[in-house]
Order: sequence, then C-alpha cells, then structure tokens
Amino acid sequence: MTYISRILNLSHLIQKKSHFLFGPRQTGKTSLIRNTLSDAIVYDLLNSDVFLTLSRNPAQLREEVVSDAKIVVIDEIQKLPALLDEVHFLIEARGIRFLLTGSSARKLRRGGVNLLGGRARSRFLHPFVYRELHAFDLLRALNFGLIPSIYLSDEPEEDLKAYAGDYLREEIAAEGLTRRIPAFSRFLNVAASCNGQLINYSKIASDAQVPKSTVQEYFQVLQDTLVAYVLPAWKRSLKRKPITTAKFYFFDIGVARHLQQRGVMKQLSTDFGEAFEAYIFHELRSYIDYTRAGELCYWRSKSQFEVDFVLNDTTAIEVKGKRTVAARDLRGIRALKEEKMLKNYVVVSLVERPRIVDDIQIMPWQLFLENLWNEAYA
Repeated sequence: MTYISRILNLSHLIQKKSHFLFGPRQTGKTSLIRNTLSDAIVYDLLNSDVFLTLSRNPAQLREEVVSDAKIVVIDEIQKLPALLDEVHFLIEARGIRFLLTGSSARKLRRGGVNLLGGRARSRFLHPFVYRELHAFDLLRALNFGLIPSIYLSDEPEEDLKAYAGDYLREEIAAEGLTRRIPAFSRFLNVAASCNGQLINYSKIASDAQVPKSTVQEYFQVLQDTLVAYVLPAWKRSLKRKPITTAKFYFFDIGVARHLQQRGVMKQLSTDFGEAFEAYIFHELRSYIDYTRAGELCYWRSKSQFEVDFVLNDTTAIEVKGKRTVAARDLRGIRALKEEKMLKNYVVVSLVERPRIVDDIQIMPWQLFLENLWNEAYA
C-alpha cells in the first residue's frame, strides 16, 4: 500500500526533544514511524516476546541502548509503565531521544507512574484529515470514517465492524472494566447516539441501564483512551448568558456511525448534517493538536441560540450540511456576532461559491478547510 504523508512531522519534533505520541489504534503511528524514523531502534510492546523480556527485566533496555543510539521508539508504552524509569535514566545520563507511543493515557495517569518530569512533550496523531488526502471523498469519510486502514480498505464496512467489536468493546473494557463488558457495550451504543450533543449523564445512564456514576467513569475511559473528546462551552458572551454543559464527540465519524447501527448514508439524507458537523469537528480538533493553535469550544445561550464551534477566541464557525444557506440558518451566528467579541464569523456548508452576508462568510467546506490549514484563522 502506498504511504500517505501525514501533517505531523516526527523527525522535526524528535530532533528537539523526546516525545509521547498518543493516538487510538490504527491511526497510523507505526506507519508514520516506519516511514519517517527508519533509523530508530524500535521496541514493540504488542510483540509478546518483547513485552515478556522487558517486563521481567526493565533494566535490559539500559543494557541494550548504547550511547550512540540517536532515537529509540517504544510502541504502546502504557502496557509497561515501569520502563519509564529506564527511559528517564537514558535521557538524563546518555542524552538518548525517545518516542513513546500509546493508544491510552489511562495507565500513565495513575499514581506513581514516572511521566519524565517535563523531559518529554506530548503530541497526538489523529485519523486522516482533508489536507493529507489528494482525492478526498466526503461521503466515504462520513460513512466509514478516516482511520487510515479503514478509509483505504476495499471492505471498509467489514473492517469498521471488526474495529468497533475487537478494539472498542474488548480492549477499552480491559482498561479496568472487563467484568462489565455487556454494560460497557450498551453504554457505547447509547453514547454514540449522542455524538455531538450535550452530555446528559442521567439520560444516558437510564438508556444504558447503568448507574450515573458508572456512565461518568465510562466517559472518562473514552477520553483516556482517546476515543472521545469533550468540547467545552464558550462562556465569555455577556449579552446572552451561556450554558456551561460540555458536548462530546467520538474521535472518528465512521466508528460513531457503526455504533449507532445506521446504514450507509447518502448525501443530504436526514443524518448527513450531524455527520458533517462531526467531520468538521475532527478537522478542527486535529488542526489544534497539530499546530498548537489554542482552544476549541462551542457556544449556546440559555435562550437557545447556538454556534457549533468557537476557535481560539477569534472565529465563530457554524456548520450546515446543505447546499442553500438561508437567513434562518444565520440566527445563532448573528446572535453571537452581536457580542462583538470575535474577529471572524464563518458558515461552512455545501454551497458552491463563497459569499458574504453582513460580514458573515458563507463558504464551501473545501475552501474553509484550505483556509484553516493555511492558518487563516490563527
């Protein structure tokens, strides 16, 4: 399979300092390392022989990594956090640079784990984004998501089914919830139906038939394993009092659709708009992580005016999965514009040509994404 270059430049990052590289399984961490850090020494903790050897004797890492080694990669570091003491020593004593990858930060956040005391920075790898794909297929992305191995697959539905079944239900549940796999599976389906909505723990608990405290724990598991992101409310508006409840989004649209048990959607179908908004969230979230751009929020007033995203306190972004944007579609963004606190007001849609209405930019989604990745809203 032809390698597709990613925006995240690992060689540039690792030249300066050791890094943690986090991302859900199959987002392309291994492929990125193989194609950009080909000279690195790699320890893959998914390899049972490597895992058993180092788990029995973590100090063997110190014995094997000599001082002239430039870069060492430890894949899935969360499986053996004890290695971080050895990594710490090798960074300090021998100046070795490490790339420590993981699909979960949960075990690394538990008490007593050596997180290297600022000696390594953290970055995240997401599924494909628009700029990385030369022939981007929006409908394919909305149906099957942008996990590289699935987006490029000849049988994306089958691979998506395997991913959701084997990875989400079993491996995430194994993060300390293995005795509750049926309950966690019910929760996943209910949570997926709330993708892009306000988090209502009580309702989700009722629908999933688990206690509210368990739902809160499950949401934390999804965040720790990078499968879901919480989108905070933007609270700075003054004329209209904002609500403060957060929203959440799954990391991949295809995974969310599969868990929702929906069939393949067509353009402009009833669920198209929801999926299109989730896709734009994915681009914005990835942009922030790759460029260190700032913060992403959403805004909703208690009087029910809403704008889908507020980027870095500068840009309001409303998403409309439709070809015609009418005056009624601008109600929320007009309400926020009255606050006179932001620089840009943008409606992202399926229109063919951009236009400006009362300083609100209405533009095709492709143009918006080109502008975004060219840092027009920085």
